[in-house]
Amino acid sequence: MNKNKPFIIGIAGGSGSGKTFFLNSFLHHFKNDEVTLVSQDDYYFPAGEMTQEENKLYNFDLPSTIDNEQFLQDIKRLVKGEVVYKKEYNFNNPLAVVKILEVNPAPIVIVEGLFILHFKEIAALLDYRIFVEAEEAVALQRRIKRDGMERGYAEDGVLYKWHNHVVPAYKEFLLPYKGTADKVVINNLDTPEDIIRITEEISKDLRPRYCKQS
Repeated sequence: MNKNKPFIIGIAGGSGSGKTFFLNSFLHHFKNDEVTLVSQDDYYFPAGEMTQEENKLYNFDLPSTIDNEQFLQDIKRLVKGEVVYKKEYNFNNPLAVVKILEVNPAPIVIVEGLFILHFKEIAALLDYRIFVEAEEAVALQRRIKRDGMERGYAEDGVLYKWHNHVVPAYKEFLLPYKGTADKVVINNLDTPEDIIRITEEISKDLRPRYCKQS
């Protein structure tokens, strides 16, 4: 076993599960050089510029929309201790300034995304799997709020995507892997204290084993 190999944590969760808050809370327990993050959201194949109606109908919730080969290669490069440079995905927003992300290797690598357990070669690299979930009604309200505030989507478009894309994809490509998770986090209540407590427990266990203590 390679003692220098990073510990790889997979964090999966459906839309509106509160995965982003969980992730941010988890990262907060580590120093910058102790942990690095690779997000599936930065590996969408470019969909080209679309009208609002085309965007509504385009299904982003399919594994085929993700460049999983590049995703896999970049994770492997981090495992080898190499720096990864990646264009940030802008969700087809022509006004967005595209940033180049610099992802540095670290003792703990977090791989985050909807399909990380579905992509078999990526799943095989994970040392620890966390599955974040919420009741469907709770998740939908979070999605409506996020897409309205952050992306300017109309509610009817959000509902169309939810019923036709989001829920079917969740049931087919994520939910079947719930039983393979090392930890399932139920996140129905928007109470940060619960999530902070859970992430603190996990980080307290991992930091002494994988991060050099100063």
